[in-house]
Amino acid sequence: MYPFVWLDAIHYKVKEAGSIKTKAVHCLLGVGRDGTKDLLGLYINETEGAKFWLQVLSDLQNRGVTDILIACIDNLKGFAEAIESVFPQTEVQLCVVHQLRNSTKYVAYKDLKPVMASLKKFTQPAPKNRHKQH
Repeated sequence: MYPFVWLDAIHYKVKEAGSIKTKAVHCLLGVGRDGTKDLLGLYINETEGAKFWLQVLSDLQNRGVTDILIACIDNLKGFAEAIESVFPQTEVQLCVVHQLRNSTKYVAYKDLKPVMASLKKFTQPAPKNRHKQH
C-alpha cells in the first residue's frame, strides 16, 4: 500500500533502426508508509496514453500493490478513469507543476515573469522555525 504515488511519462528521443524516434518512459514513484520513496516502475512505450497506463497499473497490482491513497497525475484524458478501474478507492489529484505549466498558456509573454513570481509564493513550503535552543 502506498499513501502517495506520482505517475508521469517522460518523452525521449532515441535512435532505433537507424532513425530517431520519440519514446515515452512511464515513471511511477511511490511514497511508502514510512516516508521512503520507491521507484515502482519504468515502462517504455511509443506514446503516453490512458490505455497503456491501464496496463502499467494492472502490472503494479499484479506485483503486489494493494492500494494507492492519492495518485498525482497530469491531465491526460482517461488517465483518472484508468486508475479508478484498478484502484477504485484512490483519490486522484492533478500535479501542481502540470497545473502551473498549463496555466501559463493563457498568460501573455510580457506578463509571464510577474505571474510566475506571484505563484511561487503559494507553491513553496513555509519557512521552518530555525531558533536554536541553548
